[in-house]
Amino acid sequence: MNQKQICIGVAPFGEVPGAALQGVAAFIRKHLHLEAHILAPFQNPSDAYDQKRGQYNAAIILKAIKSMPFDEGLDKVIAVMNVDLFIPIFTYVLGEANEGGRYALASLYRLGRSTGRLPASMDQIVERLIKVAIHELGHLFNIGHCLNQRCLMHYSGNLDDLDATTLGFCDYCSEFLTYAIRRERVLHSDEGSKRE
Repeated sequence: MNQKQICIGVAPFGEVPGAALQGVAAFIRKHLHLEAHILAPFQNPSDAYDQKRGQYNAAIILKAIKSMPFDEGLDKVIAVMNVDLFIPIFTYVLGEANEGGRYALASLYRLGRSTGRLPASMDQIVERLIKVAIHELGHLFNIGHCLNQRCLMHYSGNLDDLDATTLGFCDYCSEFLTYAIRRERVLHSDEGSKRE
């Protein structure tokens, strides 16, 4: 039985540097062995902007993205933005996803801040974005937060936490992700053979 290749869309919303998008897509291809396509840019959903907070509500953005006309060949979509995101229970979030869903967000907005005396370099910003985007993609494959502070699935509430994680998964999360991807490929293959 031929297994379908899973394809991840990397969708820029607003102005996002090409290097950031390419970094996320390249990581997905090289390390997760999934297809990744950088999509044409979209506008930030203006109705998600909260005037009182001066931030964008991530839950409203995810809801808006669900109704957008993405290519049917995409299995999951990571929206990459450069706006300040929040959910009502947190002051800000670096990204957001619905566990087991199809859509996730990752924002560059806070990733350029320095945790030391020097400002973050573009390489550091891209690495941070990759960590956030792949963490959120992990949630789309039903992986919850991990207690291992070095694992990509560890919850990062700030840049110090994010910088402490590696660009890899712990053994448990890696196994879980491998299983989840294999399962999704089989499910998609079964769906395709039923249509034929």
